[in-house]
Amino acid sequence: MKGEEISSSAPLNKDLVDKMVVPGDVILDLSKMTNQTIKLGSGLCQDGDTITVIKAGRLRFSKPNKYWIENSQKRYIPSAGDTILGIVADCRPDNFLVDIKGPTLAYLPVLAFEGGTRRNIPKFEVGTLLYVRVVKANTGMNPELSCTDAGGKAAEFGPLKGGYMFESSTGLCRMLLGSPACPVLEALGKRLSFEIAVGFNGRVWVNASSPKTIVAIANALMSSESLSGVQQRILVEKLLQSPALS
Repeated sequence: MKGEEISSSAPLNKDLVDKMVVPGDVILDLSKMTNQTIKLGSGLCQDGDTITVIKAGRLRFSKPNKYWIENSQKRYIPSAGDTILGIVADCRPDNFLVDIKGPTLAYLPVLAFEGGTRRNIPKFEVGTLLYVRVVKANTGMNPELSCTDAGGKAAEFGPLKGGYMFESSTGLCRMLLGSPACPVLEALGKRLSFEIAVGFNGRVWVNASSPKTIVAIANALMSSESLSGVQQRILVEKLLQSPALS
């Protein structure tokens, strides 16, 4: 149940935020209600007067009012607002069909670009890697994508050239996108110069000045999912001492 909004006077149990929860756990009693709006993301649902967990994972919170369950899975379930990495699978007159690692292909309208018109339709070959935003994700329909932000600007969206893309779990990507700064990315960024794009759909793109640096960074990221912040920083220090990066 994605993007559902409820009104309640009692905030979700803050003691459970960032903790592991399992199906059946109750995180909010709705018997006390006023006008505070809370958004429920993946893994949570309303059951009578309670908000309960329906998927095991960590309870996460993002300001101002969104809660969801974060878990590690290989299959991505699209949600409006997600920023993801897609691979062009087919080109049609009105849209591109894009593999987003989900249940179905998504479509990217040819006009879903900043200043898009019929006269300047972008040309992408099959296999092109794109950084895109999910704008519609309704059950029973192919998701719709855009290469603009909510204000219609290109921002960072569009084709990703060069570099290396690897697939991971959605849990790793959510960790890398987490706030405050992810320890492994923070440690790498202090010592190495590189570009990175992380998608909520379990895809990561890395680019740097040399192939060996790209491979080293990708290996560090893939090894960091189950590590604590301290362990991630130790991992990076060992990586930087490797003769391969000298």
